[in-house]
Amino acid sequence: MARFTRAELESFRDAEVPDLVGPSTRLLFVGINPGLWTAATQAHFARRGNRFYPALFRAGLVDRLIDASGGYAPQDRALLLESGLGISNLVPRATARADELSDDELRAGSARLESLVTAVRPRVVAVLGVTAYRVAFGRRSAQVGRQPETLAGAQLWVAPNPSGLNAHSSLDDLAAAYREIGVAAGLLT
Repeated sequence: MARFTRAELESFRDAEVPDLVGPSTRLLFVGINPGLWTAATQAHFARRGNRFYPALFRAGLVDRLIDASGGYAPQDRALLLESGLGISNLVPRATARADELSDDELRAGSARLESLVTAVRPRVVAVLGVTAYRVAFGRRSAQVGRQPETLAGAQLWVAPNPSGLNAHSSLDDLAAAYREIGVAAGLLT
């Protein structure tokens, strides 16, 4: 496992992590923004304690547990892409906590995401974090689940944030939500 000092992690503040998308992306997961550990490793949801990859595995979207804490192994990156999964963020810049982002950054993130969805053309987009979604898309009363509108022709879903800081959703809750979204994307039956 990679190890970083606090100062080393701080040096990744405002760094960006490239979107993980490919020509067969059918389901695009969208985080709020990269954390410092994610920026340091250049792997989405890389912080130990983040439940994204365990939830993907429990949902049946991948056939093995991915450990991105030290960066992506080539076979794990390939597994995600070959499984029709993509990963992006509303805001590309890394911070220690998502609450460091401004509402303006989140709103600008929805426009950036729409451009990405237009280019990649996934069947489903799943924003991971209802509070950030509400701000970014101006939907103050939005709830977790499928949204009534689409995004550049893709079904739009909101799922709980997989961060270990989100105590409201268990790993089983996340896996169930991801499974439902995977069915909607045609990746699971």
